[in-house]
Amino acid sequence: MRLTRAAVLARAKAAALDGVRRLNCWGSHLTDISICRDLPNIEVITFSVNGISDLEPLNQCQNLSELYLRKNNIKSLNELFYLKNLPRLRVLWLSENPCCGSDPHHYRMTVLRNLPSLQKLDNQAVTEEELSQALVDGEEITAPPARRSVENGCPESTESSAAESTTETESELLNFTLEETNKIREELGMKPVPRDKFSSFSPRETDCNRKKRNNVLNAILLLMKELDAEGLEIVQQTVGRRLQAFRKKELQEE
Repeated sequence: MRLTRAAVLARAKAAALDGVRRLNCWGSHLTDISICRDLPNIEVITFSVNGISDLEPLNQCQNLSELYLRKNNIKSLNELFYLKNLPRLRVLWLSENPCCGSDPHHYRMTVLRNLPSLQKLDNQAVTEEELSQALVDGEEITAPPARRSVENGCPESTESSAAESTTETESELLNFTLEETNKIREELGMKPVPRDKFSSFSPRETDCNRKKRNNVLNAILLLMKELDAEGLEIVQQTVGRRLQAFRKKELQEE
């Protein structure tokens, strides 16, 4: 069902679309919200319990601060691409959509990596620790979701292309030298690893664990150039806490 101009004005009790500030269409069987392109001053939208799958119309809602989309038909987290440029968005409720998948941690980290200004996600407050972790565990969304081609009825391979590109980048940076490792540590405000310890840095690690560690280091290295001073401070604080925990554990083992 398409959300119409008349329905918006009636529900918002407004005389014109540019006067709509809050809109509640909970459980209205909606699938088409293209009218949102004409709501420049909307601040709060409740679209929970509908059949919405396309978030592109929300890209024009520059004053939007709260968005409720629980229980819809949003299939891909790439739909977040349309929300990334909403400067005032602070509250998002997206749970119980197909895009949430079976891994709640990956889902939450991906949302927070792409929408770091959120203060509350799925009715749960966002912490600084989560925002820091999202830089490592979350997936960056750089393109809108693939739509079905009108000509052949097949979806474009936007997501697979992005995955291939990421794989190539990781393979190029997979093996770190001592100098590269210490460069990363220096940028994070950490002490360098001595050469005698570097050779035995992970003698007991399996190939899987070593690859996982290197992928994390790759992510850090690639993201360093994207962070401003505030972001770097958050990373430094998080690393500091982690190091303290490791040192405490080492002392207990001794």
